Amino acid sequence: MTNPLIGIRLKALRESRDLNQDDIAELLGIRDRQTVSALEKGDRRAKPNELAALIDHFGLDDDYFTDPFRLVGEGQFSWRQSGCAPAALNTYRDRAGKWLALYRALSSAEDRPGPRERLSLRLSEHSTYEMAAGEGERLTITCNMGEVPARELPRVMEQDFGILVLMVDMDDQMSGAACRLPEMDAVLVNRRENPGRRNFDLAHEFFHLLTWDTMPPKPVEEAGERSRSSRTEKLADNFAAALLMPRRLLEKFGQWVHFGVAERAARMRQVADHFQVSVTALHWRLVFLGFLTKNAEMLDVPTPSPKYLQDRPLAFSRTFLSVVARGIETGRLSAARAVKLLGISREILRDLLIAHGVPAPVTV
Repeated sequence: MTNPLIGIRLKALRESRDLNQDDIAELLGIRDRQTVSALEKGDRRAKPNELAALIDHFGLDDDYFTDPFRLVGEGQFSWRQSGCAPAALNTYRDRAGKWLALYRALSSAEDRPGPRERLSLRLSEHSTYEMAAGEGERLTITCNMGEVPARELPRVMEQDFGILVLMVDMDDQMSGAACRLPEMDAVLVNRRENPGRRNFDLAHEFFHLLTWDTMPPKPVEEAGERSRSSRTEKLADNFAAALLMPRRLLEKFGQWVHFGVAERAARMRQVADHFQVSVTALHWRLVFLGFLTKNAEMLDVPTPSPKYLQDRPLAFSRTFLSVVARGIETGRLSAARAVKLLGISREILRDLLIAHGVPAPVTV
């Protein structure tokens, strides 16, 4: 039986070096490009000496073609960032790829959360902003997201839609990413960001995964509310805002146009904190709904409490760490390899498992 990773990684290697199949055939001393094509498609088993020749020629790691705990030539990422250097993004993408490959390798389709078939929104670039917002509002009802949808969003994404949600540490210039693999979808969010921006990022990437087939997102997009210009990004913004701040819930806070400046500023802070969003996101949502006029002044709203800003979710997720712990217990993954892939110490891994309510293996 052939290892499907070998063909995928051979093709990725070839394309990354701007080579064609004839070039690889010449390097391996095989007759024609059709044989290389068969290798890449998995129709022909790669011989050990052929893999060794490629590893030596290109200076690759010995397990480049077979290591299940890395992504090579697989997965499409869409990053939200602000002025992040491309090299830094590529480095972090490789790191994140190890986490996703780890989860994929140690889990099965039955283990992964949510439905086995991807669910999607019936939206396209021709859809109106009102339609995108309507889909966001609809999900808060059908998924029973309660009075504060942001609080329930990670659960809904994992359990109802099968999307792995990982809260991770990133550089300040990175907000998060959506990732599509053949077997699964995932969202990574910078847990260091303040809760309002973090929740908006998560809802925004949720939209991209639900519309990936009809509106594939760009590999890199600019983060920050109201900062994006493409229609797809504006649709994502309107979906995210409606999901986090449904009209029916905002109406409970009164008629905004009747508030004085001081009262409106205080109410903005109260409502933004209630929905766990930023004041900026709340302002534009109210404008979109007509609760405020388009020329309504952006008020100098009091800052939230330090505790609110410093409140960070636990790293990774319970779903993810449960799979890691089981992999260690069953011997499919050593504790030493686990901490290396996760980029944390053994002590931190044990503390995280306990904090997430996951029994820690004795070897951790």
